[in-house]
Amino acid sequence: MRMSYRAAAIAGAALFAFASVAEARTLKLNHNNPEDHPLHKSMEFMAERVNELTNGDVKIRVYANAQLGNQRESMELMQNGTLDMARSNASELEAFEESYSALNLPFIFADEEHYYKVLSGEIGDDILTSSRDKGFIGVAYYVEGARSFYANKEIRTPADLEGMKIRVQPSPSAIRMVELLGGSPTPIAWGELYSALQQGVVDGAENNPLALTSARHGEVAKVYSNNEHTMIPSVVMISTQTWDALSEDQQKALKQAASESMDFHRKNWNEQVAEGIELAKKELGVTFVDVEKGPFVEKVLPMHEEAAAKSERVADLIKRIKAAAE
Repeated sequence: MRMSYRAAAIAGAALFAFASVAEARTLKLNHNNPEDHPLHKSMEFMAERVNELTNGDVKIRVYANAQLGNQRESMELMQNGTLDMARSNASELEAFEESYSALNLPFIFADEEHYYKVLSGEIGDDILTSSRDKGFIGVAYYVEGARSFYANKEIRTPADLEGMKIRVQPSPSAIRMVELLGGSPTPIAWGELYSALQQGVVDGAENNPLALTSARHGEVAKVYSNNEHTMIPSVVMISTQTWDALSEDQQKALKQAASESMDFHRKNWNEQVAEGIELAKKELGVTFVDVEKGPFVEKVLPMHEEAAAKSERVADLIKRIKAAAE
C-alpha cells in the first residue's frame, strides 16, 4: 500500500525530530565556586544563551562546588575527553600552556580598561586557541578584578611580607612574585585555605575582595591591603575532543554565547565586588588599606624580563599587551 502524502509528511517530520533529539548534546561544565558566586551565574547565562542559539541542540549543565573534581582534576579529565568543559584561571593554566603566563605577570595591566581590552580582543583570542594541542581550547575569560594581599596585619610595603607564609595558587608566576616581595609562597588548594588561615598554617593569602565574603575568608583574615598586584582572569575551556565533535554552527553559537557572557559577567562582577566590600566591612569587620604601589612594582618588574627571556612566544605577548595600553 502506498503511503499518503500526509502520512509521508508526518513520518518525515517524526524522523527529523528524532534525528534532532539524537544530535542534541548536553555538555558538563565543572568549577569550584558556590552557586551564588558571580562566576557560576555567568556560566549559567552562557548555558542559557547557547541553548537558545542552537534551539536546544547544545545544552550546558554547570556543576558548582567542584562536584566533578578540583581544578587540577578537571583539567586532566577535560584533556582526555572525559569531561567536556571546565573553569580554571590563567594562574593555574600556565602550567598547561605557557601563553597564559603573560596574563599572570604582576602590574602587566595599566588599569581595568586595558585589562578587558586585551581579554576581549585579538590577544585574548590568540591565547585561548593556543592550547589546542594540549587537549583543550579556551572559549571565554571572566574578569576577577585585581588581586591583593589579605592577612591579620597591614601589608603596606614589601618589607611587611618578610617572614610571612602567603598562600598562592600552584603557579610559577605567583610563587616567584611572592618570593621577590620577600614572603614565603605556600601553594594550598582553594578548598583548604579557610582552615589554613584559621589554624595559622599560612599567615595570609592573595585574591580579589570577594574571597572575603564568598569563601568567608574575612572571618579569619581581617585586613585587606589593596595593592592590586595582578589581574588574573578565570578561563572557561572546552575539551578539544568535544569541540571537534560540534558542528561549525554549534561552535559559532558557543563562541557567541561565551562572548556575551563575558560582557554580562564584567558588569555583574563589578557590582557584586562593590557590594562584597561593604559586606566585608560591616558584617565581618575587615579593614581595607590603600597601598602605595610603587615599591611593589619595583620589586617584581624583573619578572617581566625573566618571562620574556624564557620564551619568544611569551616575550611577544608581553610586548603586545603593553602596546595595547597606549
